[in-house]
Order: sequence, then C-alpha cells, then structure tokens
Amino acid sequence: MAEISEFLVIVLAVLAFLLLLTGVGVYLLVKLGKKAAKKARQATTRLTTHVNAMGTGDAAEVERLRLDLRREVALTRQAVEQAQQRGWGLGDLPRLIADLSAQADVHDGQLGMYAQQRRVSPYIDHAALDQLRGHQAKLTAMCARIRADLLGDQMHHTSSGIDDLHARTELEIEARRRPPDPLDQIDELYRRSMQQRNDHS
Repeated sequence: MAEISEFLVIVLAVLAFLLLLTGVGVYLLVKLGKKAAKKARQATTRLTTHVNAMGTGDAAEVERLRLDLRREVALTRQAVEQAQQRGWGLGDLPRLIADLSAQADVHDGQLGMYAQQRRVSPYIDHAALDQLRGHQAKLTAMCARIRADLLGDQMHHTSSGIDDLHARTELEIEARRRPPDPLDQIDELYRRSMQQRNDHS
C-alpha cells in the first residue's frame, strides 16, 4: 500500500512538472507570436509608405516627408548612441533625442492621417499641409544640427587622438635609433682634418 502511494506521489509530481513546462512553453509562444505580429505590422506599414511615396500629388509628397523624417531621426539616434558608447559627455542630449523621437512619432501620425484623407478626398485644407511642412522642416533641421554638433565633437576627438599617436610615433622612432658611436665621430674628425691639410698643401 505504501509503495502505491509513493508511486502516485511520483507520478503526480512528474505530471505537475510537465504541466508547468507546458504552461511556460505556451506563455513563451504567445509572447513570441505577439512580437512577430507587431514586427509584421511595422514592416507592412513601412512597405505601404514606400509604395505610396512613389506616386504623385500631395499624398505622395506627404509620404515622402514621412520617409525623410524617419531617416533623419534614425540617423540622429544612431549618432547619439555611438557617442554614448564612446563615453563622450553628452549632457541632456539623450533625453532631448527621446523627446524629439516622440514628437517625430506624433508628426508622423499627423502626416499619415493627412495622406490618407488626401487619397480618398480631394477636399482637404491646404493650410494644414503648409503647417505640416513647417513642422517637418523644424524637426529635420534639429536632427541635422545635432548630428553636425556630434560630428564636430568626433573630429575634435579624432584630431586629439591622431596628434597623440603622432607624438608617440616620433618618440618611438627616436628611441629606436642607434646612438652615435664616439669612435666613429673621432674617425670622422680625423678624416676631415687630414682632408683639410691635404687641401692646404
């Protein structure tokens, strides 16, 4: 009787463990499925934007503005991340980039809404398009200024590094030179003096 109860306990423990493993597996599969669906939606949105940008008219122009803005923000974010990895003092720039990215996302949504309305209806407020263009110009100009500033920092750091390397190279080459042999110098002086005597006589 005791052997049967021990066997049942072991079987129940194994079943509980298998049930736990199954639960964890299902959780991970659902999580991966959600991530894959989100990435697929983003890829579809990007592809749709690229296709719509190839057309003509206001809607296509707005889609091109969206692509330009995404590229500018991505390049700027990448430049800031590289500067952070190199340990440069960036001050509040990373926080500024986060705010700029959030504002760019809002602007992207407004551009997308305008483009969608423009595709389905010819009656749209053209003053709104001018305002969207103005916001676009400000956001892209901010990105360009941040990247230009970071490039200036990079040039400064590179210049300092090259100057330091040049100085070290010169010191190393100088240290590797063979010091002059005093006997060779004496021989050279003797040879010159004999040459001068011969020239005088």
